[in-house]
Amino acid sequence: MDKTEIKNILEQVERGDLSAEDAFIKIKTKPYTDLGFAKIDNERKLRQGSAEVIYGAGKTAEQILQIAQTMIENGEKSVLITRITADTAEYVSKKIPLFYDEISKIGIAGVRPSKSNNGKILVATGGTSDIPVAEEAALTAEFYENNVVRLYDVGVAGIHRLLDNSRDIADAKVIIAVAGMEGALASVIGGLADCPVIAVPTSVGYGASFNGLSALLSMLNSCASGVSVVNIDNGFGAGYLASMINKI
Repeated sequence: MDKTEIKNILEQVERGDLSAEDAFIKIKTKPYTDLGFAKIDNERKLRQGSAEVIYGAGKTAEQILQIAQTMIENGEKSVLITRITADTAEYVSKKIPLFYDEISKIGIAGVRPSKSNNGKILVATGGTSDIPVAEEAALTAEFYENNVVRLYDVGVAGIHRLLDNSRDIADAKVIIAVAGMEGALASVIGGLADCPVIAVPTSVGYGASFNGLSALLSMLNSCASGVSVVNIDNGFGAGYLASMINKI
C-alpha cells in the first residue's frame, strides 16, 4: 500500500463513506503478503521511501519470480533484484519483463526507471576487476533515478588517470570509490573531493588481501575526512546510500 492508497482511505473516512474501523482493517491487513517462503513487506516504501529489494543469492528462480510478481501486483512498477544469476534471469524473463546486466548480476523486473538530471553520483574503481561491484552500485543508483557518471580503472598505481578527471570529481555530489588490493583509492579521492565519499572494499587481490579485509581496514582507517565505508563487495549498499544523499 503506497501513500496514495492510504490518502484515499483517509479521504473516504473524512467524507463519511468509510468508517474508522473499516479503514483501520484495510490498512492493517496489508502490511505484508505471506507467500510461505517469504513475507513481502508492502509498507517498506511508505516507511522508507523505497520498496523492498530482492536479494537473489540463495533463492530459487521460482521464488524470485513469485516475489517479483507479487510486488508488481501490489502496485510496484519496478522491482530491483540483486545477485541474480543469468540462468535465473532467463527463467524470470519468460514470465515477466526483466532487464538483466550479467556483469553486476542486477535485474530489474517491470519497467526500467528513467534517469534524472539531479546531482551527479560518480562511481570510480581502482581497477577493471572492481567493475562488477561498481556496476552493482551504479545500476542501483540509476534504478533510484540518479544521474550516474562512471570513472573506471583510475587506481593509485597510475594516479595521473584519476587526476585527469578532476572535473568529474569536482562536479559530483556523492562519490562511490570501489577498490580492492590495499584500497587506497578512497583516501586519495577523499583528499580531492568536497562531497561525501562512500568507500566500497572489494574482494579483489592476492592472498594477503584476505578477500577484501585488507581494503576494508585501509578504508576504515582513512585519514581523509568525509569517507564512510560499506561492507566488502556491497555495491548495492553504496548505491542506495549515495541515492539517499543525492536526494537530500
